Amino acid sequence: MSSAAAAQAAIAQAIKASGVLVKVSPEDFNNILRKVEKPLVICSTGGFIRTNYQYLTSYKGFAFYTQCPVPLEFSPKIEIIIANKIWIPG
Repeated sequence: MSSAAAAQAAIAQAIKASGVLVKVSPEDFNNILRKVEKPLVICSTGGFIRTNYQYLTSYKGFAFYTQCPVPLEFSPKIEIIIANKIWIPG
């Protein structure tokens, strides 16, 4: 297998492994967190020209993602994990 084919296969596998990812507004993201008994949120920053704040959580088997230009504020009951990067396929 050539290196280009191997790279393409690795990308395809990464996309399969990511499962279902749902992009929602920051308001909908907060509404989802209110429904979870012990929420966990992965946080990161990104952007090329302007910084954006990225958030990821899981609810009923789906991964929900949002980004916004300002940091979101969370309840103290929410467990936060700071990631170096959140990579979204696509």
